[in-house]
Order: sequence, then structure tokens, then C-alpha cells
Amino acid sequence: MPATAATADSAPADLARRVTSLLNLYRLLVPVVLVGALLLAGRSSAAHPLLFLATCASYFGAAAGLVVFQRLSRKAPPLTPLANGVLDATAIGLILYASGGVSSGFGILLVLPVLALTLLARRREALLIAALATLAVLLPQLLIGLHAPREADFTTAGVLGAVLFAIALSAWPLAHRIRESEAMVRRQEVDLANLAQLSQYIVRHLRESILVVDLEDRIRLINDSAAQMLGAAHAHPDAPLAEVSPRLMQLLARWRESAGATGIIATEDPTFVGTDGDRVIRAHFAALGAVSPAPVLVFLEDTSLIAEKVQQSKLAALGRLSASIAHEIRNPVGAMSHAGQLLGESPHLGAEDRRLTEIIRHHAERVSRTVESVLRLSRREAARAEQLPLGGWGESFLEEFCATMQWPRARLRLRAPAEEIEIRFDPGQLRQIVWNLCENALKHAAGESPEQAIELRCGRLSPSGRPYLDVADRGPGVPREHVERIFEPFFSAGRGTGLGLYLARELAQANGATLLYEPRHGGGSVFRLVFADPHRWIRETER
Repeated sequence: MPATAATADSAPADLARRVTSLLNLYRLLVPVVLVGALLLAGRSSAAHPLLFLATCASYFGAAAGLVVFQRLSRKAPPLTPLANGVLDATAIGLILYASGGVSSGFGILLVLPVLALTLLARRREALLIAALATLAVLLPQLLIGLHAPREADFTTAGVLGAVLFAIALSAWPLAHRIRESEAMVRRQEVDLANLAQLSQYIVRHLRESILVVDLEDRIRLINDSAAQMLGAAHAHPDAPLAEVSPRLMQLLARWRESAGATGIIATEDPTFVGTDGDRVIRAHFAALGAVSPAPVLVFLEDTSLIAEKVQQSKLAALGRLSASIAHEIRNPVGAMSHAGQLLGESPHLGAEDRRLTEIIRHHAERVSRTVESVLRLSRREAARAEQLPLGGWGESFLEEFCATMQWPRARLRLRAPAEEIEIRFDPGQLRQIVWNLCENALKHAAGESPEQAIELRCGRLSPSGRPYLDVADRGPGVPREHVERIFEPFFSAGRGTGLGLYLARELAQANGATLLYEPRHGGGSVFRLVFADPHRWIRETER
């Protein structure tokens, strides 16, 4: 809840505490100094030594008691200015009387209490405090005059009283301005606190994922969306960014070095895989303030959401064209392929003519595969998920793939943990996805070299525990400029229709999974299929 600022008529509690603390220190020092001076000068220097010592001791004890009370009761309000004035006037008045009146010079001790208490009091209270101080000067002189009229110096006492009133009257306008300034500062503090709370609330509930990193590379502010991307268990304020996300820390360091002013990283793709392994995140950086170096505002963008929207629009256009064009192309291409096959069987063709017929057949088959992919994409059926043991399914898939493709079993390896991992997926669609990935690896990565092998690796991601299946190779990898486009329909950097990876990702999404690409450490490619949260489908089956 927002606090309310103090009004200008009364001193704020924090100002009263500061002034009272300084006044208590003054009260502790005065008796010590006076007693020391009395002992040095001799007890005969005071008119009433015992009263002098008793008053100094009582004054010191009262000051010490107020200090202890303030320390133990920080929430309790300090004594009112008038109560403080009564204490100081009584103690110093008795000291004046015991030391022989204003001729001792101790009346000056009232100046500081009057000045300090005027800063805290209202106008009437300030005048009343000055009146009490004046009485503390005049009454000792009156008592002395009753016993020894010649020793009473009423003129000096009157002048000192007038000085005390002048101090109170001149200090009160200054005190009024100080209280107004304190009240304004308090209101500004309240406004800033409210704005900070509002800013934190807005940032935490924004759909956009935002975090602020300070100069020590620690997270100063992060909202819930960004925490989920980076791992809610570790991504919290004051956490080192290098421990939360080493890849994001690397991108931030590169941004600061190469393009801190423009916010553009020209030499490195500013994307990384989220902690859950389910999405590719793009980072955008912006400096907070014109001072360099400065804290950095980091925007995290889930590229899978944008890519999904783009692909859905492309899929809509593809669906409108596929039904009308595919059937029209399929029949002529089939006739061309059949005619080329018959022509190639003629015994009268020479070697050059046979090469031309092979070209006709090869490209006719390529067009047929493209048409088949388009038709398969347009009539994609809903997933029929089943519970599958991932390791066991991988073994049977490798046997089938190697037998069909005539590929040596030793060059297609499966690495699976000892503990069986259960997934929920459509078996036919899972076979189609992994078959496509392995076939791409054979064409573009493994080649004819006997040392090149394809690895299938399965396990669980940390810390989310989601199952995954990797298809890894040691080929040339995907060029950096093509990484973001390899899952687009009809994008092909070389051979192929450009629909295989797109169809594989669509089938993965239909089963609640995600297909990602990562460059392999040491060279090559890794296509990772991250399956749905295993606990999610267990809960769904229990309903």
C-alpha cells in the first residue's frame, strides 16, 4: 500500500528522530564536560556543588534513558518538542542556579536545544519553548536576587532571554521550509515507490519476455514469461546470467563487444534453445540509459510462434493449390515416366539416347515425389497417439530402415539409456518423421565414406524431463544463413522437394512434440525431436 507523506505543519517522524538523536548526544556530552570542568576548577567554584553534580547526573541519566528508549522502540514516536523543552529548561536552569547564575556563562547551553526543538515544533510550540528557556534563565537570577540582591544580573539574563526568543522566531521560517522539503521528498519517495511497484507489475504480467541485466551480469528484473523460457527454478532476480543461460550470456557479451550501440549482432545468429528444449529463442538487446556501460534490457522472442504463424499462412495457400494442381500434374507425369521406361527398353537405342531416357525417368520420379508430398500434406490425418517404448521402437526402426535402404547396420547406431523411456506418439507418423531425417542424413551427410555413421540418441532433457530423440551426423551441416529456413515449405538448398522437413515438423506438432535443428559440436547436424511432457498425458489418461 502506498504510504502518505507528512504535512508541512508537523515534522516527519524521520526528521524528528534525527534531530532528537543529535540533541540526546548533546545532552550526554554537556554533563560530562561540566562535571569535568568542576573537578578541574575545584568544588568551590560552584555556589551549590552537590546540586550541580546531582543535576548533571540526572540530566545525563535522562538523556541515556531516552537513547535506550529510542533504540528499543524504533516504531514508537519520539517525545514531543514541548516535553523535550521542559527537560532541557529544567536541567539547565538548575545548573545555572547551582553555578551562580548567568555570570557563569552556562546560559548559552540553552541556545542549541531551543534551535533544535524549534525545527520540530509548530509556531506556538516554538514560542512556548523559547519562553520556557527564558524562564530557565530568569528564575535562577530571581532566586539569587532574593538572597543576594547585588549578585543578581537581571540585565544579562534579560538579554539572553531576548536572544532565545530571537533564535526561535528566526529559526521557525527555516524550520517550516525544511518541513516542506521533507514532506515533498516523502511524497516523491512514495510516488517513486508506487511507480516502481507498477512497473514491476506491468513487466511481470507482460506477454513479452523481458529481463534486465546489470553491469555485473546479474539478473535485476525478470518477468514470468522470461523465467519460463530460461528455467523458472534458476531464473530469478540477483541470479548470475552465466549460470542461468550460458548461451544468452555469450550472446550478450558479443553484443556488447561488436554492436552495443546498434543492437545488431552481425557475426552470430542471436538464437538459442530454451531450457525445456522445446523452442528456439531469439534475443534482442537494448541499453538502458545513455551512459556506457549501462544495464541491458533483453527481449526474448519465441521464434516457434512466429514461424508457426508464417507456416500456417503458407499452408493455407498450399492447401488451396494442392488439390487443384496435384491431380492435374500426376497423370501427365505418370505417362511421361511410363513412356520413358518403355523407350529405355528399346534394343535400338544407343548409349546417348539411353542417358536421355534416364534423365526423363529421374526427373519424372522427382516430380511424382513432390506431388505425393503435397497430397500427403493436404490430406494429413489427425494423430492417433499410442504409448511406445522409445528404445525398443528405435531398435525395430533401425532394422527396418537398414534392410529397406540396404545400409550397413554398423553405420546406423542407437544410443539409449538403460532405463526404458515411454512416449506417446502416433507410430506411423513417428516412423515417417525419423525415416525422413535418416534418409536426409544418408543423402547429404553420410555419403560413401565408411567412417561416416548416423546416430540415433534418446534420453531425457534436464531439468524438464521431456523425452527426446536425436538424429545426428558428421556431415557438412546446414549453412548458417539457411538455418532459419530449413523448415519452410519448398525451401531446398540442393536436392529434394523442400517439403520433407516441413512435413516432419508439422507431424511432430500434431503429436504435441517439437522438431529442432542444432549444429553438432565438432561438425555435423543434430535434428532433435522433443516429445510432449510425459506427465501431461499420464494426467490426461487418469481423467
